[in-house]
Amino acid sequence: EALKVEIDEGVEVEKITKQANNSFLISAKEPAGVSYEAKTVIVATGAHPKELNIPGEKEYRTKGVSYCTVCDGPIFAGKTCATIGGGNSALESALMLADICSKVYVINKNPNFKGEQVLIDNLKAKKNVEIIANAKTTEIFGSEFAQGLKYSDATRDTLHELRADGIFVHIGMIPNSFMVPVEVEKDKFGYIKVNANCETNLAGLFAAGDVTDVPYKQNPIAAGQGTIALLSAVGYLNRQQS
Repeated sequence: EALKVEIDEGVEVEKITKQANNSFLISAKEPAGVSYEAKTVIVATGAHPKELNIPGEKEYRTKGVSYCTVCDGPIFAGKTCATIGGGNSALESALMLADICSKVYVINKNPNFKGEQVLIDNLKAKKNVEIIANAKTTEIFGSEFAQGLKYSDATRDTLHELRADGIFVHIGMIPNSFMVPVEVEKDKFGYIKVNANCETNLAGLFAAGDVTDVPYKQNPIAAGQGTIALLSAVGYLNRQQS
């Protein structure tokens, strides 16, 4: 606002297309018919966590249910927490919590973890960690805040209730990269590939933050990448003008 930049809120971008004149056409899904033309584009649309889609999950989000242990784990120091998932992110979450919580449950719907063996071994060595395999989380319950979860045991076809102050869901992330041109390279998970300058393989299109293949998804990293992308875009425009 101080720099008199026009901000368009409430616009849902549906598609970005590179045109014959090397400019980009940004088309909106909502409001219908809205479009923009630009010489460069910085995609900083982030990623969203996969959800369990069970009763209580949405109701207790930010009220005991979290998708980021690095962000919210310290809030539950000395308390009982549960991590849901079976990959590296879930293992790392549980290891972080084990160092600050009195008790940690790890709920894995599969019989075995899918993460790195060294993480699995480290987790199994923690005395305050209880691993519950073949467990499908079916509900999150509570009052003003989350108080626990329910899960079904696939091996016995029984339903169980577990008390927990904090519930961390780590079953994967989905990058919001659907709108970029088809020519833009992505990894197998859909994250946009960028180099150290936040350049994509498509000249004039840059990406920053959690939508990229940067290994760590944290706000300070995203902010730093945003600065790099902006400086790279300015450099690109300067070279175009020369």
